[in-house]
Amino acid sequence: MPQAIDTLIDTLLTLDREAEITRIATRIRELMRQHLKRRGLVVAMSGGIDSSVCAALAVRALGADKVFGLLMPERDSSSDSVVKARLLAEQLGVRYAVEDIAPTLEAIGCYRWRDEAIRAVFPAYCDDWKCKIVIAGGSQGQINHFKLVVQEPGGGPLHEQRLGLREYLQIVAATSFKQRIRKTLEFFHADRLNYAVVGTPNRVEFDQGFFVKNGDGSADLKPIAHLYKTQVYALARHMGLPEVICNATPSTDTYSLSQGQDEFYYALPYKEMDVALWHLNQGLPATKLAECLGLSDEQAGFIYQDIEAKRRTTAPLHWSALLVEPVKGPVPRPAD
Repeated sequence: MPQAIDTLIDTLLTLDREAEITRIATRIRELMRQHLKRRGLVVAMSGGIDSSVCAALAVRALGADKVFGLLMPERDSSSDSVVKARLLAEQLGVRYAVEDIAPTLEAIGCYRWRDEAIRAVFPAYCDDWKCKIVIAGGSQGQINHFKLVVQEPGGGPLHEQRLGLREYLQIVAATSFKQRIRKTLEFFHADRLNYAVVGTPNRVEFDQGFFVKNGDGSADLKPIAHLYKTQVYALARHMGLPEVICNATPSTDTYSLSQGQDEFYYALPYKEMDVALWHLNQGLPATKLAECLGLSDEQAGFIYQDIEAKRRTTAPLHWSALLVEPVKGPVPRPAD
């Protein structure tokens, strides 16, 4: 019989929350003092669990007066993302600014390029329609492919169509403007304040390449990249972050239609995804994962394959620029 997912997570992924918070805060102070040599930290605050925990850890490490929050909504952002982020900023006592990036995205062509690709699939699509991309195939042992889902104004029925490669790439390239513009603003404020920029990926996002290169993947330090998503939630509750944040279901907050991260990218919902990645990282066979999650051995094997495939295909997102030949001079990175 499959184990209850929360009980399973408590067994596999439990951690001493206060000790972990202290360890991370101590390491942040060491990195700032010994390597980054900056006065404080900039954190992009979306109202999501990862950025919220990163902001709270930054405050624990350096104090509220040395943390600057950025709230950067745009046309497709959830209506409550700014509300939650502002609530957190005020609870933590950090300075923050709200920067609406929609005009910049409009000027740079983000929405135009995206909508052009959507209309290649749904010619009637207009600005007042809603849309999202969903993933399919990987957890069934197939090659991952993507579907475009649109909805007419007024909450009408959802229309779905498989995306061709050209249209998929153009939509993703266009929406990646959002993460890259946000990161530009983060580094602007970091430069003017002599601060460092915090990256907010958790372990599954970091492992699976669920970030935009030179966008949300760019940062001076990433304090929770070693933590599974469920562990991030545990730290949030331990630090007393607002319930509306601690109880929220993870979303991409990139497309106008509501969308879970598993819908867009992962093979499983986040709790099951944590368990699957933990099993694979421990070198356990897929049959053990199948037993824990109540899957067939074949399904569990497909999930392992999907994780490994994403590791291979997204590896370049982690790379620095490639050189023709080694160049002497750069200062070595600090030891992990």
